[in-house]
Amino acid sequence: MSRIGKKPVEFASDIKVSTNGNVITFAKGKNSMDLDTKGNVEFSLEGNTLTFKNLSDAREHRAFWGTYRSLAANIVTGLTTGYTKQLEINGVGYRAAVKGKVLNLQLGHSHDINFDLVDGLEAKVEKNVITLSSHDKQLLGAAAAKIRSFRPPEPYKGKGVKYIDEHIVRKAGKTAKK
Repeated sequence: MSRIGKKPVEFASDIKVSTNGNVITFAKGKNSMDLDTKGNVEFSLEGNTLTFKNLSDAREHRAFWGTYRSLAANIVTGLTTGYTKQLEINGVGYRAAVKGKVLNLQLGHSHDINFDLVDGLEAKVEKNVITLSSHDKQLLGAAAAKIRSFRPPEPYKGKGVKYIDEHIVRKAGKTAKK
């Protein structure tokens, strides 16, 4: 049994939740997100509480039950407080700058990398730390992973782009022959 699926999703009164068939729409201000359950779970909306129920005791239905409840909770959290991720740039001459809706990265390649910031994604750069923020957790994680993939941290000197809380396991370099 899913212990996560049993918990109801509670949201503030300023978030407007509506249902249309298998689609749940969450809206707050100018931000709006849809969650399509594709008929894999049953849900009910009562006041400011959204509850999910599995269709049967089949393994896949129990998995969908907890998954869709977590996705709904992530949407509510994103619309109320938002999500942030921080990336740190380490390396001589490595830098980043935000120009409008473009994140310009200089990561030791022969060219600059221009990463387009899609709608709903914001970036700030302070010294060597890039702070990404969004109301969509999935969009934020994908963008942070893409930026990190431009120059992943290497294990000898630790140069590259890493998450701020990531620990890089360092390797010893070559030793002189005696």
